[in-house]
Order: sequence, then C-alpha cells, then structure tokens
Amino acid sequence: MKILFISDIHGITTNLEYIRKTFEKQNCNLLVVLGDLYHSYVKHPDIDPLGVKDFLESFQDKLICMQGNNDTASDQMKSSFPILSDLSFIYIDNIPIYLTHGHRYNMRNHKKLKSGVLIYGHEHIPYIVQDENMIYINTGSISIPRNHEFPTYTIYENNTFIIYNIKNEIIDSITIKK
Repeated sequence: MKILFISDIHGITTNLEYIRKTFEKQNCNLLVVLGDLYHSYVKHPDIDPLGVKDFLESFQDKLICMQGNNDTASDQMKSSFPILSDLSFIYIDNIPIYLTHGHRYNMRNHKKLKSGVLIYGHEHIPYIVQDENMIYINTGSISIPRNHEFPTYTIYENNTFIIYNIKNEIIDSITIKK
C-alpha cells in the first residue's frame, strides 16, 4: 500500500496539480488529507475553495479527509465525501497509523495513544520525531509552509515514511523496523 499524505490546503490550489501528478506517477493507492481543506487565513491569488473541492472529489474512492480546526460543519455538508473529525485509525503493514489534524492530538498531546504512528499537519512545519512507543510525523503544509521554503507532503510505502518538498527533495524519513 502506498499512501500520499497532505495537510493544510487552506483553499489554495497552487500545488494540487503537482500532488495529482505525484499520486499518479508514484502509483499511490490512497490520498489522506489531514485537515484545513478550504479556508485560508492569508491572502493568496490561488484561493479557490471550489477548485479544492473538485480536486478532492476526483479522488473520492481513494480519499480520507480529516477535519481541521478551520473546517466547519458547513464544509462537511457541502462536500460529497466524508470529512472525519478528531482522530481516525488505519492499520497498514502491521503498523497502527493514527490520522488527525494536529490541533487536538500531536506530539505534546497524545495520552490516549499507546504506540504506533501519529501523522498530522496543523503546524505547517514538517518533522519526524520518535520516542519509545510513538512516531510523530508532521507532514507540513502543501500550501503555506512555515520554516521551510517549499510546501511539503509525505509518502508511505513498505514501512517507510518520507517527507518531500515540491522540489522532490527529501526533508526527513523514517523506516519502521518490525
């Protein structure tokens, strides 16, 4: 299973075609969007919530979307795909992977989670941190990066998570040993 993770689109379509091409070129099976789909707190020339909605709908049968702190009940009602709230879980290659936006569950607040991978966005800063039982992956933002020059995304395959920027440079990676 190959999964492409993005977060914090914030209604900006600038890099979505790049993500589509990467998804296809990498033969990904699933697109996971970790929240903050439509609304932006910055002025940007490429804000197009309907364009974001069309992009996400084109992945509908290969899509998991989490609700971010800027996503509303109205966004859920207008979308033809579910936007899951707070925390979700997938189990891939014997790895428990928790999906969230990051404003409630993150590296500093994870008491309910005992072991596995917690992947999120919210902070717009990509990183991977491992402690005794958990791996914390912040995939950064595909639209509004902080502390990085270029937007970022993450790909999972064969027990390995790799964070890339849109210049296809590796920012960080981790391989989970079984």
